[in-house]
Amino acid sequence: MSFARPAFPVVLAAPSGAGKTTLARMVVDRDDDVVFSISATTRPPRPREQDGRDYHFVDDDTFDRMIERNELAEWAVVHGHRYGTPRREITGAIERGRTVLLDIDVQGARQVRKMFADALLVFVLPPSAQELDRRLTARASEEPGERRRRLTNARRELEAVPEFDYVVVNEDLDTAYEHLRSILRAEWARVRRIRDLERHAGRLIDDLDRIIREA
Repeated sequence: MSFARPAFPVVLAAPSGAGKTTLARMVVDRDDDVVFSISATTRPPRPREQDGRDYHFVDDDTFDRMIERNELAEWAVVHGHRYGTPRREITGAIERGRTVLLDIDVQGARQVRKMFADALLVFVLPPSAQELDRRLTARASEEPGERRRRLTNARRELEAVPEFDYVVVNEDLDTAYEHLRSILRAEWARVRRIRDLERHAGRLIDDLDRIIREA
């Protein structure tokens, strides 16, 4: 007996530099039933980023129209730029029976939880403050003052950890990936998420009743 894998939103939030985007990509690349929600943003692309693959890069006017038309499940201002998740990225994936990963910030996680009560919230932690600082410093694209701003934001975001369902510490990428996969496997088997469970259980009971009568 097998069940259809439940489809629901999974939010990955973390301070910048914790590695949540890399983890999300690893899950999507290794599991055909998991898809990545592509956010819209007003910030310019970084080197090697592609429109429609990493983000939907839009101008401020386009983002304003998306807000006015209620096309965003969540949006927030992060490091001076606006980011948002198009509703269709979530609802479309769920309609296709896919678990959808959202790489968003704490503000967005709260909004998604309000809109999708079954959303799973996972916070990705760096192994230490020193390691987070090292990762941010290593980013060649950061502008002057960006490091301090991101570290300050990281401190604020860490205060929201108790609002999440799980945490994953990203000290070693492969280990963190296995922890995240274990969380997803457990949630796919959670009783309240399996829609056809009562029907399958009822079938088992009927079969057992027949076997008992014939015993």
